[in-house]
Amino acid sequence: MARAPGLYSRVIAWAKIVLPLVALALLSTIFLLSDRREPMETVPFVEALQDGETTREGVSAPYYSGKTQRGDFLTMTATRVRPQSDGRVVADDLAAAVRLTDGSEILLDALSATLTDSTETALLEGGVRIRSSTGYTLDTDAMTTVLDRIEAETLGPVSGAGPLGTLEAGRMRIEASGTGGDVQLLFTEGVKLVYQPPKEGSSAE
Repeated sequence: MARAPGLYSRVIAWAKIVLPLVALALLSTIFLLSDRREPMETVPFVEALQDGETTREGVSAPYYSGKTQRGDFLTMTATRVRPQSDGRVVADDLAAAVRLTDGSEILLDALSATLTDSTETALLEGGVRIRSSTGYTLDTDAMTTVLDRIEAETLGPVSGAGPLGTLEAGRMRIEASGTGGDVQLLFTEGVKLVYQPPKEGSSAE
């Protein structure tokens, strides 16, 4: 079949214009659909380790602050942090504070913490103390916590005291009940509570 005069050259000319535009549109779509990470997009203390010799030797007294996905404010300090060959960061004497959007606070203290950037998690070991402004003081051997949202769980038994008395449990989980919901301490796997009534004269008004 004969080709219309000039049709082929016109198609080529339009292709030279249209194809680059299509390619640009596809690239734009890829960037628009890519994961936009929250402000806390790197593991705490990594920036402090990105300077010369400190990468090998570690950094003393680092400080980190950031926000979770729901707007809770997180701060972390340690006596020292050291990078590991597998990309993780080990922090000695970690102290973390989470100020929740409702004004309450959760404090975590651990002898050692291993923070992993790829999963945005931390493993707290060597004895962990959990304190909350709602009146709980609890101890456990180790626990895991997520760095970009309120989610943590002990790896074994937890014991301590709360507003109602002393308690023991096989495990404890800290989580938020939905987006912007209350943060809850959930005790599971055999919970033992010894109720201690308020001392005379100390009841709330």
